[in-house]
Amino acid sequence: MRRRPRIEGAAAVDIQPDVPHSARVWNYWLGGTDNFPADRAVGDQFAALYPDITAVARSSRGFLTRAVTFLAAERGIRQFLDIGTGLPTAAGTHQVAQAAAPDARVVYVDNDPLVLAQARALLTGTAEGATEYLDADLHDPGAIVELAGRRTLDLAEPVGLILMNILGHVPDLGEAATIVRRLLAALPSGSYLVTADGTNVLDGPAFSKAIAVWNANAPLAYRLRSPAELGTFLDGLEVVEPGLVPCAGWRPDPAASAADRRPVDEYGAVARKP
Repeated sequence: MRRRPRIEGAAAVDIQPDVPHSARVWNYWLGGTDNFPADRAVGDQFAALYPDITAVARSSRGFLTRAVTFLAAERGIRQFLDIGTGLPTAAGTHQVAQAAAPDARVVYVDNDPLVLAQARALLTGTAEGATEYLDADLHDPGAIVELAGRRTLDLAEPVGLILMNILGHVPDLGEAATIVRRLLAALPSGSYLVTADGTNVLDGPAFSKAIAVWNANAPLAYRLRSPAELGTFLDGLEVVEPGLVPCAGWRPDPAASAADRRPVDEYGAVARKP
């Protein structure tokens, strides 16, 4: 029997199409259709300051696709916990994981009412697996793991923990690293962390300027970090080759175009909990 996503605390949502929304702007950069003119206007303004933002979005999504496929097809991971996932888009974690392993179980976590409403309408998975969306906050790792384990995940078995472009929303590096450690502490040996965030390496001044404008107008600020800072999230883990690298360079598809293989300011890594 196909399992439909269940929403913790979901309610009717005022979409407000005339007010730009960060998840819809990201959807626009990914080439999605779940956005409005106000979102596209803001997305275009950001891109005018930092044209590579669309490449960053595509590079991030490509990395996620390859990382999840790697874990499901090569490392035998059958459970995924994706926190701060944003609006459902093509090639989401559940679609990628269940394409490689139809019995994969995926739990998405977000606390944005718009995201939850979209998930309720759009998310479905395979008959063999499970796909669920939880309303929970990144700053409460214990509640996230408890809810996911109560409903869908078997916390005695390895889990693929996915933190994509979410830790940049935690201003303090120490706090962000503590969140990662608490989440991983609740997962068994053999679990994996998949993480990526924006950096300031290749075109730091332009990206930083665009982020500053974004932060002055967005309810949820974002912080670019150096690769060394991002590397603190991997402390104590066994980092999978090729390590923490620009997302486009993480096990790239040999058939990918030169444009898709071009490094941009988004670094990612996959690491195993011993």
